[in-house]
Amino acid sequence: MTSSTSTTSTSTPNPAPPVVNKWLLTLAVMFGAFIAMMDISVVNVSLPHMMGSFSENVSSITWVATAYSIAEIIMVTMAGWWSALIGRRRLYLFSFVVFTIGSVLCGTATTFTQMVIYRVIQGIGGGALIPVSQAIMRENFNQREQGMAMAMWGMGVVLAPAMGPILGGWLTDHYGWPWVFYINLPVSIVGILMVMAYVHDPPYLRRGIKRVDWLGIILLSVALTSLQIVMERGEHESWFESHLIQLGTAVCVLSVLVLIYWELKTDEPVVNFRILRNKSLSLGAAMGVVFGIALFGSTFIIPQFTQNLLGYPAFDAALVLAPRAMTLMLCMPLVGRLYRRAEPRMLVIIGILVTCWAYYDLAHLSLSVGPRNMVPILVVMGIGMPFVFVTMSALSLSTIARVDMTDASSLYTLARRVGGNVGYALAAALVSRGLQVHRVQLVSQITPYNLNWADFQQQAAALLGHAGLNPAALKQGGLALINLLVSRHAAMMAYNDVSWIMGGMFLATLPLAFLLPSRQKIAQRQQEMNLQ
Repeated sequence: MTSSTSTTSTSTPNPAPPVVNKWLLTLAVMFGAFIAMMDISVVNVSLPHMMGSFSENVSSITWVATAYSIAEIIMVTMAGWWSALIGRRRLYLFSFVVFTIGSVLCGTATTFTQMVIYRVIQGIGGGALIPVSQAIMRENFNQREQGMAMAMWGMGVVLAPAMGPILGGWLTDHYGWPWVFYINLPVSIVGILMVMAYVHDPPYLRRGIKRVDWLGIILLSVALTSLQIVMERGEHESWFESHLIQLGTAVCVLSVLVLIYWELKTDEPVVNFRILRNKSLSLGAAMGVVFGIALFGSTFIIPQFTQNLLGYPAFDAALVLAPRAMTLMLCMPLVGRLYRRAEPRMLVIIGILVTCWAYYDLAHLSLSVGPRNMVPILVVMGIGMPFVFVTMSALSLSTIARVDMTDASSLYTLARRVGGNVGYALAAALVSRGLQVHRVQLVSQITPYNLNWADFQQQAAALLGHAGLNPAALKQGGLALINLLVSRHAAMMAYNDVSWIMGGMFLATLPLAFLLPSRQKIAQRQQEMNLQ
């Protein structure tokens, strides 16, 4: 049953908002979206330093990232409901202030418990900033400008996860991990002042909640919390060998099914699943999951590969992603302009094929790879991804009624965020499993009947002998050397497997691109909505 607890509902329309410069409005909302997205990944490089400060192990310290993600993803999903409850402008300002307070508190944390609590506060503030910023930009640009609007928005939400590890590594190395959080303060103050000046609620926004959907809120919180715990703790707990992961998966599946059933039958749902009947939005959400997997999965494996196998320092490993980030930044406005003229489906198809090309090259790396080999691959990926992301961001919301825009943006953002979490977890699990599988395969080739093994033993003995090892230590040294080589090559093959799988997943979305509406159908549907 829906709770009888209610808030004041009003049917009085909001006054017409004053006319403001849409580019200043864009800058205002992008401050919040950018730092909220960046704080998902910015702490990852700092976690080893926090381990020393709080005297925690690797398994425990990951809760610093998990706590933020759980709170953030719940608020992402509820952004439309909160917007109706208190107003979208108030929600954005409130979220910005809470995020800023949480950031400052995180920098002052002296115990691990404090840090986890403060990260939850920060996540509560950051969650609504992303979908609300997209809804605001979607509404303040006309149809011809939608591609450019989503390009500007995409520059923030796609660049932020790539820049997070780079900025986090630099701040941690030079000033210490608290500055990973303190750096948000000046950006947030400017953003809050700009939102107060330039963001206003349009008169058509749905306002007021007659009844609070307490059961929906509880089910949503349980579902997303259990999902986040399974995704982020699965690798540490050996996945389904752990009773915690088994229980978390069962709770997640059950709560999601009950949530969907309940929200479809209640009058004022906390999550408006009904708008997924819109074909553009449902296709965009499905492709957004895969995009999140590809973006965040590659953001995970590329620094891991360069750090663990090529011996790069943490900051240099994060810096490897810079060519992709720069190319994304340059290509997004270009795709935004192309969206005006080209058939959107063709842009998506081009993006899918170019991104798959980049993953094909990533799947053929070797231990001798260097920056000269990596940069062209990441540039190609940086060219392909904007064609998918910008176009899908514009298409997904192209036929949504303005009154439902915040709800639709929340679900689209949720799909991409869930995809990102799956990307991290999937990449980590595939690397771990692939390393074991390829190691067994390589070790099986080390037999007395393998002529290459005999040649290697002779060369290793000569090399170790020149290094000064006595005859008694030569055999043990040779075995240690082959063990190291086998482990490195097995890991390299595992990273290549991940690239194959993620490229294949991206390619699998190609049929969905042909189901997207044409420009003519979008225009026809928008005319129908204007007449209603």
